[in-house]
Amino acid sequence: MRVHYLSHVPFEQLGAMESWFQERDISIGHSLLFAGDALPTPADFDVLVVMGGPMGADDDDRFPWMSAEKVLIRESIAAGKKVLGICLGAQLIARVLGAPVNANPEKEIGWFPVYPSPAGKNDSIGKLFANAPAVLHWHGDSFAIPDGAVHLLESEGCRHQAFRYGDNVLALQFHLELESGNAQALCDACPDDLAPGRWVESRDNLLDDPQRFSASKALLGRVLNAFLG
Repeated sequence: MRVHYLSHVPFEQLGAMESWFQERDISIGHSLLFAGDALPTPADFDVLVVMGGPMGADDDDRFPWMSAEKVLIRESIAAGKKVLGICLGAQLIARVLGAPVNANPEKEIGWFPVYPSPAGKNDSIGKLFANAPAVLHWHGDSFAIPDGAVHLLESEGCRHQAFRYGDNVLALQFHLELESGNAQALCDACPDDLAPGRWVESRDNLLDDPQRFSASKALLGRVLNAFLG
């Protein structure tokens, strides 16, 4: 299996996904879009992972690579490749599938529970969240559920947390992949996002419990097993 990931900013990389892929001898390629790397073609990979970032999903004018990235996502879905989107990556998938991305009523940053939607209760990935685990969120925007997709997960702070489109596309608004060091880098890069809010934790609360990161990594493994086999 060949994985290729798209990175929009230096502080959002594969995180805990990297070791999961390496342990299974999965080859890893990447395009660091912020550094001017070229995009691959769908023939170059079996799995496309689209990472997060602080930009918006409609910021094509600000980031000249974004339009081409959306074309690649669309072509990859049409080719039947596995496509996994995280945070901004999930929003880009939603846009490619025709759904809008707008500001969430409130920012959601920190560890908050997600739980299956009614449809998610019958889905192999949705069922992994039956006990409403606290996962790490960092977003101000949220996606609508595209036509033809299955709404999997929600939270009190954001109704649309995940969707599946067919068997080959999975979009997650939250960050199971972030390890402690990754989360610290995100806090360092985006400190203004941590302004107090109903669904915003402080930096100390966000970083202070290593058990939460361990549980998140374990859950990530179960999600990847269910999605990639």
